[in-house]
Amino acid sequence: MSHQRYPSHDPIKEPHSVSVKVLRLSRACLVPQYPTASPLSTGPLPASLSYQTPHASNPDPFLLSPILNLPVSFGSAYVGETFSCTLCANNDVAPDSTKSESKSKSIRDVRIDAEMKTPGPGAAHKLDLGSSNEGTDLAPGATLQRLVNFDLKEEGNHVLAVTVSYYEATDTSGRTRTFRKLYQFICKASLIVRTKVGALKGSTTEEEEEEGEGGGRRWVLEAQLENCSEDVMQLDRVVMEVLDGLAYEDCNWEVGGGGGGGGGGGQKPVLHPGEVEQVCFVVRETEKGAAASASASASASASASAADGKITFGVLGIGWRGGMGNRGFLSTGQLGTSGSGMSRLGS
Repeated sequence: MSHQRYPSHDPIKEPHSVSVKVLRLSRACLVPQYPTASPLSTGPLPASLSYQTPHASNPDPFLLSPILNLPVSFGSAYVGETFSCTLCANNDVAPDSTKSESKSKSIRDVRIDAEMKTPGPGAAHKLDLGSSNEGTDLAPGATLQRLVNFDLKEEGNHVLAVTVSYYEATDTSGRTRTFRKLYQFICKASLIVRTKVGALKGSTTEEEEEEGEGGGRRWVLEAQLENCSEDVMQLDRVVMEVLDGLAYEDCNWEVGGGGGGGGGGGQKPVLHPGEVEQVCFVVRETEKGAAASASASASASASASAADGKITFGVLGIGWRGGMGNRGFLSTGQLGTSGSGMSRLGS
């Protein structure tokens, strides 16, 4: 994450007594190991049998070792993840400084504020630093830390703006000083979602007629989910949030669904970078939706609106977990169909 200095709000040209550091919080990952078999002629080599010796911490010949490794750099940020970082305001007056210097200057009422500017239009988002974000006095060499979390929902450049204010007191006077730093990073796409909608012939099934849920049209919504990140992800849930007057059946691995249907209950798929998973839903009109679309006086808020021959279904919500259990979630834009034939829509 690159940072850019910003002019202080106060006209004082002296160096600040407080500095700020921003560190991204990331989960550690398991370190892979690649042991090699020893040559048969020369006997075992200790360097190649680190996981097979009785004193090894991992006696099983498995690819992942029990050693955890922290990221050595900022890494990549992806849409759907929660960006977490710690903000540290440091009193740069060293504890072992001369007695005259430490007594002549004290740092009081230190405050940290942060906001995130996203690529979309509008003002920056004020970040919540918790109810404990009050002025704090810092002794020489002490540090004030605050944690921030922000859900990444857009691709492109994000700018984290950190503002630090404090009161610098001396034996004879005092002054309030403020400075601001900008930290920029790029958020990439984690999933590419491609959708296709087709109409189903026939209005209802016999089961729907017996339950009184028939009377409407049906469509098949297919979606391809491509992992375009650099990490392995396991799809946790893929559900639809349909508008009023519509219902759906889940034809995938997940049991249950908001539309009254259930999937196959199979194992949740794991997507490596570049891999694609196909999901499918059957969307249908309920009696309420069919009546609303057939009525010429249906209001514009009707969910199964057939204005200009277009029908809006709702949005697709996708949740996943990373290799170390970190969660991710994103939702598409409004999906629908032109009302006749087949249409392709992209999120």
